[in-house]
Amino acid sequence: MATFKPKFLKPETDDAITDSAAGEQQSSAFVFNANHNLGLVDQRERLPIRQYRDQILYCLEKHQVVILVGETGSGKSTQVPQYLYEWGWHTKGLIGITEPRRVSTVTLANRVAQERGELVGDTVGYVVRFLEKMTAETKIKFMTEGILLRELLADPLLTQYGVIIVDEAHERNMLTDMVLGLLKKILRKRSTLKLIISSATIDAGFFSEFFSWPGSGDVSVKLSIEGRMHPVSNFYLNEPCADYVKETVETVWKLHQKEPPGDILAFLTGQEEVLEALDLLREYIASSEKENLKVLPMYGSMSSSDQLAVFFTPPKGTRKVVLATNIAETSITIPGIVYVIDCGYVKVKWYNPKTCSDSLVIVPVSKASAIQRAGRAGRMRPGKVYRLYTKSDYDALAPRQPPEMRRSEMSGAVLQLKALGIGNILRFDFPSPPPAQNLLSALEGLFALDAIDEQGNLTQPVGYLLAELPFSAMLSKMLYVSGQMGCSEEIITIIALLQVQSIFSRPASAAAQQSGRIAHRHFEVAEGDFITMLNVYTGFVEEGMTKEFCGQYYLIYRNLKRAHELREQLITLARKKYGIPIFSCKGDVETLCKCITAGFFTQVAYLHHSGVYRQISSGTELAIHPNSTLYTLPQAQYVVYGELLQTTKLFMNYVTVIKREWLTELAPHYYQQTTVRD
Repeated sequence: MATFKPKFLKPETDDAITDSAAGEQQSSAFVFNANHNLGLVDQRERLPIRQYRDQILYCLEKHQVVILVGETGSGKSTQVPQYLYEWGWHTKGLIGITEPRRVSTVTLANRVAQERGELVGDTVGYVVRFLEKMTAETKIKFMTEGILLRELLADPLLTQYGVIIVDEAHERNMLTDMVLGLLKKILRKRSTLKLIISSATIDAGFFSEFFSWPGSGDVSVKLSIEGRMHPVSNFYLNEPCADYVKETVETVWKLHQKEPPGDILAFLTGQEEVLEALDLLREYIASSEKENLKVLPMYGSMSSSDQLAVFFTPPKGTRKVVLATNIAETSITIPGIVYVIDCGYVKVKWYNPKTCSDSLVIVPVSKASAIQRAGRAGRMRPGKVYRLYTKSDYDALAPRQPPEMRRSEMSGAVLQLKALGIGNILRFDFPSPPPAQNLLSALEGLFALDAIDEQGNLTQPVGYLLAELPFSAMLSKMLYVSGQMGCSEEIITIIALLQVQSIFSRPASAAAQQSGRIAHRHFEVAEGDFITMLNVYTGFVEEGMTKEFCGQYYLIYRNLKRAHELREQLITLARKKYGIPIFSCKGDVETLCKCITAGFFTQVAYLHHSGVYRQISSGTELAIHPNSTLYTLPQAQYVVYGELLQTTKLFMNYVTVIKREWLTELAPHYYQQTTVRD
């Protein structure tokens, strides 16, 4: 295949780009089915939830809110909607089920349809962003929480629904809390609407108290479903360990040498630690005479086929070891696990309103997470859990992690609530109110983007458009401006590429990493990451969107293919629904960079005379992320960035080179040129 020539000018550099793995934030939804050899009817009858069917239906008749607590794999997500349908609840309105992730929404809908002997789209359907399988006959509707929020814009009382099931509520992400806060308002207006809150480790008492109001009486009821759990023994360290990754590896090896057969599941905080432990264990195996230990990694950025490897039974006489992040905590059940090793830490994203940045921080797990991890050991037979911390440290753990609402950037939530008519955000009844500083930061950012006015109301047309578009406020503003600047086709392509995981493949081996970096240089441009991504997409399309092209240049085919599909949908959406004209800038890079600046003008850094970048709004010291195109290029005087991420430093990612005069030209209300002493 001929070498691809980028559409835009390629910088003259051949310096190597160093790599830095991103934090572990992804999740999956696989559930092992121990009764897979039985017929579907028999499988349903053997699920633990089956014996609670009548109690669930009775509670729903007598109460408006049912809080359902049950172990992973008990059948909550697939069976409760079918019980409601069989009992005739669909005659009172749709049975809606919200899920926190697209993959679980689609797979659960497919499973329920299969159990009913139907195709998806008949009685059972689903709606996720940019994808829908529904007909007039659909009565059971699976959807992501974001879809339900968007439906509230058109139907504030959800009059087409008879029952809403909020599944996996224990995750307490921002959309879950927004949905629950809005449903509380709706339930007070619509006494006929029923709500089921379903989770594996939910704080039933907290939600029972939240769903109560003066004069409501016994509006809610708690129902606990027992799973098939065997006894689990917990073991602790006598003294804290200095390095929990090495301690994990040593514990795995000791268990393998001394304990009876049974697979091992070890929890670590992220992909880097999983791969480090994997290398250390392979060294142990290489130095041993026996090779009867099969070690498998599991983290969110792995492909689905690679993740599925952990579910397969190892050869006879071989012990399986799964090194996993917290995606193995609640959403999957791996067969054969008898021993669990808990490192005691988890990696979470935390928003800092002072720097407007997200930090990936490693913090101690909560007691709820520790219990959930321990529960992985008692699925098949009595198990053992080895906690790499002391008993006193366990007793001192927080009951649960702070909800996402309390540690996230709030501009998207504010836009959604404003569009739903919530005038005073401060008085909105959140299950866990966000910090006032986070709300203030969001309101200031939205005011700068001209999305809200001085009274805090949505502006027309910008504010309403930003509230309706399913992206961040800055990306939405960039799209709005692109129609006026004549580069909407390219901007839509960039936005579509940002909706998927990384399009660049970053192999594990050092040799392959070096080859990948060299291959990626064919697309790199001095203007920055967004234009580089645009080059990748252009080459992908011009070369026929083939897997061979992606293999040659170390690109991820499925993500580029998905971005292409999203781009086509976004172009149709922009033109027909939002009235944004579709134009191409025909390779005019300056226009593109100005349009990017119009969306991200609040996120600017300048090159200080000391040789480091500083945030223009606060003076905070920043660095370019090692994965950025600009990491090895000469430093530009001014840049805008798509996100800030704190790991070892405060890193700028998705960086674009700009000119200083663009700031006063595009955002005169935000920037004024003056002379200051540094």
